[in-house]
Amino acid sequence: MAFTDEEMEFIRSHGIARLATLCEAGQPDVVPVAIEFDSVYFWVGGSGETFLTTRKVNNVREGRSKVALVVDDLPSLDPFVARGIRVYGMADGPVQRTGMVGPGLYLRITPHASWSWNLAGEPVGATWYESRRAVHDRSVAEDLS
Repeated sequence: MAFTDEEMEFIRSHGIARLATLCEAGQPDVVPVAIEFDSVYFWVGGSGETFLTTRKVNNVREGRSKVALVVDDLPSLDPFVARGIRVYGMADGPVQRTGMVGPGLYLRITPHASWSWNLAGEPVGATWYESRRAVHDRSVAEDLS
């Protein structure tokens, strides 16, 4: 199953996400990152040697490739409106490419499962928002749920 057009537009319109990787001791490490989405992969990049020394890159290089991404926003507090997408996937790289931060090295994230909620931006009602779950790679996604 693929991302819907609405989900892809939401992701592309934001350009920033929170990326969680796992440190050696198993502690999740979450950082805001600029992201690109090409309908197949998410790309997180940087330039030069600085990017290669970040925790996120080191965690992936050391074989802890399970990651989670969240793209979300809170357009209103009154009325309360929250919307977003959570993605579980696998990261690899860094790989050389030209992307939103120019030519450089990027982590490539393959999505395996995702959950989206309230992309239309409706105020919360008597119950919390329902989410849409999508499996993008059945061979791995069940292990990630």
